[in-house]
Amino acid sequence: MNDILSTLKEDGSFTILLAALKKADLEAQLNGAGPITLFAPNDQAFSRINTEGLMSDPDKLHSTLTYHIIEEQIDRAGIEATESIYTLNGKQLTVQLDVGQHKIDNAFLVSTDIRCSNGLIHVIDNVFLLKFSGWYCACC
Repeated sequence: MNDILSTLKEDGSFTILLAALKKADLEAQLNGAGPITLFAPNDQAFSRINTEGLMSDPDKLHSTLTYHIIEEQIDRAGIEATESIYTLNGKQLTVQLDVGQHKIDNAFLVSTDIRCSNGLIHVIDNVFLLKFSGWYCACC
């Protein structure tokens, strides 16, 4: 069984995420022993944001990517059983039910529980944005 980083590389639909992780010096984090859960935006998800702007700001890139990493293993059932998930950067993701599907901050789950030697990958349809951190929906 491959680790998280190798699994992303083999898939082929995470080229932007892999480039971002390398630029932010987070590859070792995803090669570590774990357990880790990664909410992985695919290339299509990155097409919805200003990727060039994100990649040109090292601090923003690092904080955005660490907002996708959980330092524990949480499967789909665990996601569905909670209202918030704390991330590596200290911010929390909000989990809510939206039109019969679980939504995490601004993203829906595309594919879940991809098992790796050091944790799990959940593919998401949007990049988590820190400006939407926490329970932003309560005020909008």
